[in-house]
Amino acid sequence: MQDEILIGEGVVLDARPASFATRMLGAAIDVAVVGVLGWILIIVAATFGQALDEAAAAALGITALVVMLVGVPATVETLTRGRSLGKLALGIRIVRDDGGPVRVRHALIRALVGVLELWFTFGSIALISSLVHPQGKRLGDLLAGTYAVRVRGGQKALPPLVMPMELAGWARTADIRRLPDGLALSARQFLGRAGRLHMASRVRLGVQLAGEIERYVAPGPPPGTHPERFIAAVLAERRDREFVHAAEAARRASTEALLLHRLPHAVPDPIH
Repeated sequence: MQDEILIGEGVVLDARPASFATRMLGAAIDVAVVGVLGWILIIVAATFGQALDEAAAAALGITALVVMLVGVPATVETLTRGRSLGKLALGIRIVRDDGGPVRVRHALIRALVGVLELWFTFGSIALISSLVHPQGKRLGDLLAGTYAVRVRGGQKALPPLVMPMELAGWARTADIRRLPDGLALSARQFLGRAGRLHMASRVRLGVQLAGEIERYVAPGPPPGTHPERFIAAVLAERRDREFVHAAEAARRASTEALLLHRLPHAVPDPIH
């Protein structure tokens, strides 16, 4: 269960820690960005420091250093909910141990500890800690109660459902009860990735899903119907019926809304 999070609602979230290589590459990008910003701040501080006395110039330099090493990283992680430029490029995010988004406190602790383990020791402490910890945490993560997780990219859209021509007549007259959500989702995902499955697995899953779905359909499909064609017909008809039902409900709601804006006995409101 180290790769999963059990939230208060009893739902298990899949939040796998980012790999060591991914975190290091993302950190290298962030260091490069901070280095460029730091160089700009140094130039600006040196320009303005020429007109100041020695104490004021030193204070300005320290302020610029704090802003570069602490202020910028903490602000970016807080505003982006755990995403920096490097993390965004590598598809990872910093989250709390319970899976929630990081807050100001977490980002500030990570940035403050990062000054020691990332900058003063040239990343050696963070490197050792990430290698030893099972979730790849550095010291800042241990103190803040956070870690880096992989963020999946956008899911590819599944191909549209098409009603098999030979089953269209049967599906229109069949009594199709409501399918359990899990079964309907499994069937839809199976059809979307059937072409990428091994043939033996494809046949086994198709027969299994078709058998489960057939319990909610009467009468059954014509003899000799292919399991995948049967599944597609049921899901397509189910989709079409739900669309018609939703459209009819929307039409009734619109009609009732118009009636509610009229006076009794359907007399139109007077125009003011």
